[in-house]
This record gives sequence, C-alpha cells and structure tokens, in this order.
Amino acid sequence: MTSLPEDPSPLLSEDDRDTAVQRLQEAYTVGHISHEELDERLQQVLTAKTHGETVSALASLPEQNAGTTSTIAAAGGRIRRRGVWRVPRILKVESAFGRVYLDLSRAVIEHPVVDIELQLGTGRAKITVPRDAIVDVEDLRTGWKATLYKTRRRSRPGGPKIRISGNMGFGRLKIRHARR
Repeated sequence: MTSLPEDPSPLLSEDDRDTAVQRLQEAYTVGHISHEELDERLQQVLTAKTHGETVSALASLPEQNAGTTSTIAAAGGRIRRRGVWRVPRILKVESAFGRVYLDLSRAVIEHPVVDIELQLGTGRAKITVPRDAIVDVEDLRTGWKATLYKTRRRSRPGGPKIRISGNMGFGRLKIRHARR
C-alpha cells in the first residue's frame, strides 16, 4: 500500500517561483520585511517544491499591486502602443473590428512574466517583442488563420516571458523579435 503525499498542493512552476521571489524583493524594497527576513523567506521559496510550501513565506506580505492589470479596448479602428511605455503585468486587448499593434521593443517591462490576453473579432494583430524575450502562444485560440511566429534559435537568458492568450476570430497574429 502506498502512502499519500503529505502536501497535496500542485507542484510549483518556475514562473510561480519567480513571482514569489519578486514579491519578496518588492516587500524588502519598500520596508515591509528586514534583510534577515528576506534571506529566510527566499530560502523557503527557492527550496519549495509545491505551492503549499510557499504559503508561509508569503503569508504576511501585503497584497500584490492591483494596478498591474490594464485593458485597452476599441470597438473599431486601431489600437497602437509603441515607443517607451510601461507594460503592466497583465494586459488585456479587446477589439471588435480593427488592427492591433503592440511594440514592446522599447517598452519598460518590470515583470519577469507578462500576460497579454487578446479578445479580437476581426482584423489583424502584430506584436513586436524584445530581442531576448521568450514567447508562449499555447493558450491563444485562432478561428481563421494560424499565428505567425518563429521562435528564436539563440536568445540571451534573462529576458521577459511573454504569454499570449485569448481568442482571435477572423485575423492573424504576427509576432516578431526586435532586431535591436
């Protein structure tokens, strides 16, 4: 007879671990925890195997910044973000008709993982990501045309992970890495 695992929590992914480490660093930066507490809690998070093992390390921290989700919406026309702009942790883009262009190549990306949720009816979308970004389009559903994206053969470590999800009706998503 086999015994049941002591902690039924799901296994901790690297993204979840990175998020927990970031929360601890932010709490230390604003003075919520001391340097010694930071060291102890980081040790807990870095050695944790399940979500349940991170609970005590994050328990007394203030809630995450609610201002890290932003929505851009338009019934028709173009949605365009380019140049230097601050990318929220979660970006929702909604458009019934029209084109979407997001250029993240010069954007300020403060989070190790950025989620972009597309809810597009018709029209195409183009996203330019930083040169060293890792892109995940696994959770994106397209109704008409396939997504155009070729993963980079060589990328430097340390770039943000861009997860693109949502629904696209009649249109195509084209993703490319910035050249500079």
